[in-house]
Amino acid sequence: MQKKCGLNKPHFSVSIPYNPSHFLSLCSFEFSPKLHAAKQVTAMANRIPRVPVREQDPKVRATNFEEVCYGYNDQEAALEASRCLNCKNPRCVQACPVSINIPEFIKHVTEGNLQQAADTIAVDSSLPSVCGRVCPQESQCEGSCVLGIKGEAVAIGKLERYVGDWRIANADSLPKPKITPNGHRVAVVGSGPSGLACASDLARLGYEVKIFEALHKVGGVLVYGIPEFRLPKDAIVAKEVEAVKRLGVEIETDVIVGRTMTIDDLLDRDGFDAVFVGSGAGLPRFMGIPGENLNGVFSANEFLTRANLMKAYDDEYDTPIYAGKRVVVVGGGNVAMDAVRTAQRLGAEAYIVYRRSEAELPARVEEVHHAKEEGIVFKMLTNPTEIIGNEKGWVEAISCVEMELGEPDESGRRSPVVKEGSDFRIDCDVVIMALGTSPNPLIKATTKGLETNRRGCIVADEMGQTSRQGVFAGGDAVTGAATVILAMGAGRKAAKAIHEYIQSK
Repeated sequence: MQKKCGLNKPHFSVSIPYNPSHFLSLCSFEFSPKLHAAKQVTAMANRIPRVPVREQDPKVRATNFEEVCYGYNDQEAALEASRCLNCKNPRCVQACPVSINIPEFIKHVTEGNLQQAADTIAVDSSLPSVCGRVCPQESQCEGSCVLGIKGEAVAIGKLERYVGDWRIANADSLPKPKITPNGHRVAVVGSGPSGLACASDLARLGYEVKIFEALHKVGGVLVYGIPEFRLPKDAIVAKEVEAVKRLGVEIETDVIVGRTMTIDDLLDRDGFDAVFVGSGAGLPRFMGIPGENLNGVFSANEFLTRANLMKAYDDEYDTPIYAGKRVVVVGGGNVAMDAVRTAQRLGAEAYIVYRRSEAELPARVEEVHHAKEEGIVFKMLTNPTEIIGNEKGWVEAISCVEMELGEPDESGRRSPVVKEGSDFRIDCDVVIMALGTSPNPLIKATTKGLETNRRGCIVADEMGQTSRQGVFAGGDAVTGAATVILAMGAGRKAAKAIHEYIQSK
């Protein structure tokens, strides 16, 4: 028997300005996913507001690691799906890095055919529940939605999450994939989004795929980098990894490629026909200002890895993590938002310091909104100049200057310029640097002929081919820190290129 999607039921009573009955009263049919027809739904397209999503109360969630967003229930999902115009030339598909057939899966949702919706997504994505939660839909699929031109785009991400969660809830009853082995073997380095996407596509094509993961947990940045309140590890990540395993993919943890074995070992000794490198970008960057070696200064990578892998979110674990009483996070991306909101949940008064204005914040609008709701203090147009320590070598303050925006830089954003005589300090006992990351140099150092650029990123063409024959790469290892969905798109392209390479031999 198939289950309703109920993975994220509210733990708290939340008051929001939305009542589904207000919408239902406008409609001439009942919104049960199994009852209404596509023609009725189409007739309603573009005539109702976007269905709000239920969220945990900000004051409550700021003190716990429960998931912020509860997602749609069956009725809400059907109602929101009915807004889709089912465009003949769907711009949303073009804007999706993995090219999910968005109108088709949404159409199945309106008809109540959730298995077909899940199957449609599965053709292009093995991580719908993950992507529905963390992808920047507002700048990709939803950003290209026709409805967004004069109103609100269809909530594609929330609908993808709904279908993905349904698939997880019904995993045991779903048919097992039918795969015909082709006799070829491919090694994948790293079990993050790019590695999982590449492995999934290759497995479906009949390849024997083995993933080698350096950590003891599978998922890469999904498990060590993204907080529990945005992406539950056991309920979501682990379940979607299991779906990849059901395709026949083998995963071995605690293997550091470059130390335990090398790329050449995989190709020459172990007999793999090709190798995909999706090892991510875990090497943190710092500003190079005085005081960065003080006790109480962390990279966001270290802080979040301790919080996630060592389960600081679970009171039953005595996690060795120091959040202090007042934390300053330097940066304005999604990682900065994750770090500052995690610090607050660990009991600290938390600040964001960013050298540009709010309009230039690279973080998702949703994450900034949630952070503000939770009481995070934003210090915009502010740049640190020194971290000040006490006589015992611990952080006691951070010295900053005010900035103003000048002319646009190479990225098109206006460059920040220091305002003379604007020095000030923020008292704090922890500083977290969230300034981006670059790939670990280990694989480059141990792989002859593998070309990298000045940032340490592996050089690869659009399809992931590197300077070494039979070696492909994608995701953050090639681009530097980017998004989950872009890494998945790179993994899928590389899978196609690997298939063509092996079949042409």
